[in-house]
Amino acid sequence: MSSQPTRVLFVCLGNICRSPAAEGVFLDLLERENLNDAFEVDSAGTGNWHVGKRADPRMRAAAERRGIDLPSRARQIEPGDLNRFDWIITMDDSNLANVRALDPSGSSHDHIVPLTSHCSRHQASEVPDPYYGGEQGFEHVLDLLEDACSGLLKRLR
Repeated sequence: MSSQPTRVLFVCLGNICRSPAAEGVFLDLLERENLNDAFEVDSAGTGNWHVGKRADPRMRAAAERRGIDLPSRARQIEPGDLNRFDWIITMDDSNLANVRALDPSGSSHDHIVPLTSHCSRHQASEVPDPYYGGEQGFEHVLDLLEDACSGLLKRLR
């Protein structure tokens, strides 16, 4: 690893379900692997509806049952994030398109990638938004995130 931490930003729509959970899962993995100093991790949403709010209580509860803390507060992605972060990891095709639209030149597009491309145990093209579903949706999202974040960490090590 270089002396500079690898900067990773997880992005979903509102930054209260999927991306803060991905951030928490990735931070938990880093803690277990003793790699905290090697990475800088954050999350953001493409929309601004929830700026300043904590993660959805249902997602926090589901993560807590797995021993994972979700400490972040929602924020909206900004164009400067494209230069600030080494990797921008999106949850679905809409997030991917919206983030890439922040860079019409396309120069950062190879560092904006879908999280599910790092799954090894699950077959999924997107991390589904659990916001309007039941408790099982949050558990399914966490299963996908644990798989994909593990694969992402293997790639970035």
